[in-house]
Amino acid sequence: MKIFVTGGAGYIGSQCVRLLAQRGHTPIVYDNFSTGHRAALPDSIQLFEGDIRDFAALTAAIGETKPDVVMHFAALALVAESMREPERYFEVNVSGGHCLLRAMLAHSVKRIVFSSSCATYGIAQALPLQESSATVPINPYGQSKLMFEQMLHWYASVHQFEPLIFRYFNAAGAWDDLGEDHEPETHLIPNVLRVALGRQHAVQLYGGDYETADGSCVRDFIHVRDVAAAHVLGAEQAQSGTYNLGTGRGVSVLQIIALCRKISGHAIPIERLSRRAGDPAVLYADAQKAQSELGWRAEFSDPERIIADAWRWHQQHPLGYHAPDSTRR
Repeated sequence: MKIFVTGGAGYIGSQCVRLLAQRGHTPIVYDNFSTGHRAALPDSIQLFEGDIRDFAALTAAIGETKPDVVMHFAALALVAESMREPERYFEVNVSGGHCLLRAMLAHSVKRIVFSSSCATYGIAQALPLQESSATVPINPYGQSKLMFEQMLHWYASVHQFEPLIFRYFNAAGAWDDLGEDHEPETHLIPNVLRVALGRQHAVQLYGGDYETADGSCVRDFIHVRDVAAAHVLGAEQAQSGTYNLGTGRGVSVLQIIALCRKISGHAIPIERLSRRAGDPAVLYADAQKAQSELGWRAEFSDPERIIADAWRWHQQHPLGYHAPDSTRR
């Protein structure tokens, strides 16, 4: 298949591009490189540099390539930033997403795989979270993802779109030379490992007074390779619907820090700060639906495997894709 990947140079998008190519598909990347990296893409990839809010550019790219499926990763994705600048999140994630749907409709491309988020659920009323759990986001990021999901449902009803929605939890880890490189970096594991590399003096712990076993937030960490595999499986099977991706277990922030100390062999100091706005105490998923209907498994998502893969990548790329030995295109 020909698969049009928005945000294909990003952390998860680039992993999907690699896996699609390995499985014999033709990925086509559309990215503005605001957070993605050219070095994460192979030289042979067909690439369109453009913004998700640019309807004319999207329409031209989709019309030229005539993809079978769209995979949509392009989005702003920082919870704390969304609490400060909600207008940007609705502009990019909602209005930009609508530009994509209009461009698809203009060329009769009806299949879309959407990279959504567990942030659509908000504060869990019961755990593990299921696809049928209430969706009451507590931050603009989660709200923007849910709003696009709702648009997809209406496009399916009115225009016969076939949307496949993945609500996944904390993607982490690395795949050989593809890793996590954001600026600013807000994700837990790379920030802890930056301390081990001497790039930060301490890891910041936001809130130590949650109602959890050790007082720190609990999250469901899933290997980025497992996230990519689900997207590809779903596209290949022509599935539609909403699926959680996770491991079904939670790991606390302090447990992650302890594992990073063990694997890196470095003492990692902690700077304790107050809670961040918009952070639920506990989130983890029931992913039985993806397992039974897609045949998907979280194959690489043991926390030690995730951290070991991430640590290997960060050691080899201490400055991320900007390191002198990185391939820059």
